[in-house]
Amino acid sequence: MKKIIMALVAASTLLFGAVQAEDANDIYTQAASNPGGIGGVGSLRGMSEIETTRPADDFKRFPKDHQLDSNYVYQPPLVPHTIRNYEVSLNANKCLSCHSWKNAKEMGATKISVTHYVNRQEQVLSDVSPRRYFCLQCHVPQADAKPLVDNSFQSVDSLR
Repeated sequence: MKKIIMALVAASTLLFGAVQAEDANDIYTQAASNPGGIGGVGSLRGMSEIETTRPADDFKRFPKDHQLDSNYVYQPPLVPHTIRNYEVSLNANKCLSCHSWKNAKEMGATKISVTHYVNRQEQVLSDVSPRRYFCLQCHVPQADAKPLVDNSFQSVDSLR
């Protein structure tokens, strides 16, 4: 573990020049004495040490029946409900139990796009394409959560 930390700190030192040290052991000593980060820089996990398990964040609040507008062209739609305990794996896809063309009308859910039935060779399939099967790679739940990092993204004028 010490070797890994020394290598990571040494690499960041070369990139950012944050530490003035003579050798890797000196770097390790400085890093160990400042677990929140060298130079006062913390990570997204907070000011906790790597070996320490910090308390989990509170669950995010998911707005009910609230659809957010798109920010850019071809943005995958956001999921307007919680997906807690949904299984999306090689063996099962909970999303398809409501959003497949077969079940959408009965469940009152939005049908998945026809583009999800097309493979890389532009052939239309009778079932969801394997490249579109893992919904949560593109579609994320909309949550009432503060941003992790500052963001100055501006929406496309035509979408405002």
